[in-house]
Amino acid sequence: MSTPTASKLPIFDTPPQALWGGAREAAGVPMMVMSASFLGFGSMIRDVNWSVWDALYSTLSTWALPGQIAMAEMAYSGAPIIAMLLAVFFINARLLPLVASLLPHMRNPGTPTWKYYTVAMLIAATSWVGVMRRLPTLTQDQRLSYLTGYGLALYLSSPVATIIGYHLAGQVPQPVTMALVFLNPLYFMLLFLFDMHNVSKILSLTFGAILGPSLFLVIPNWSLIITGLVGGTLAWALGRTPTALRIQHRLRQPDKKTGASQ
Repeated sequence: MSTPTASKLPIFDTPPQALWGGAREAAGVPMMVMSASFLGFGSMIRDVNWSVWDALYSTLSTWALPGQIAMAEMAYSGAPIIAMLLAVFFINARLLPLVASLLPHMRNPGTPTWKYYTVAMLIAATSWVGVMRRLPTLTQDQRLSYLTGYGLALYLSSPVATIIGYHLAGQVPQPVTMALVFLNPLYFMLLFLFDMHNVSKILSLTFGAILGPSLFLVIPNWSLIITGLVGGTLAWALGRTPTALRIQHRLRQPDKKTGASQ
């Protein structure tokens, strides 16, 4: 009888352990990267002459950095409120697929529905990647607890970083501030690269790298939306072809010498 690998064994004994374990794992590199991004956001808010309370409310109520940046820039330029609402709505709609793909894995008999709606607020790109990578090592009753601990650690650190960034404004060069803002999406992309056994992921990164810069030169205002729609759809469709599925199967086969996936 084959012995299960360590990666398939539960790493926590109880849901409370999973809760604190999620918080501990988020408190490393994920929290540092997200905090650095919100440092940049706090500094940017100071530059557009908003108060620290505006910055804090934005982070606590929205906790979606691209939407927060768009709202601040549009408000500073005097855009109509309806345009701001629509922009933030469409930008933050990107989180819907993350929630829809993650929450079904969290379902456990006897758990009240309101808990799922509450914890959904804690799903961001960083928490989604971290929790999805841990799912095979968690029992069904530990998954919601792990997501709660992981997401809460990131969520609670963000307003602190926002306030610090606000008060550091003017002491950090503008290029550094903008680099900090974009650090989180870069981290998300690098985490994506850790799982290169999925053909759809490989194709989506490839199409994004090609279409994004090319379309920006032609239609900069719509380049991101078109890149995501066209590149993502093509990656999904091509990733389901028989050839792609055979390649993916081969990539996931354990190496005979090491026992690890190729």
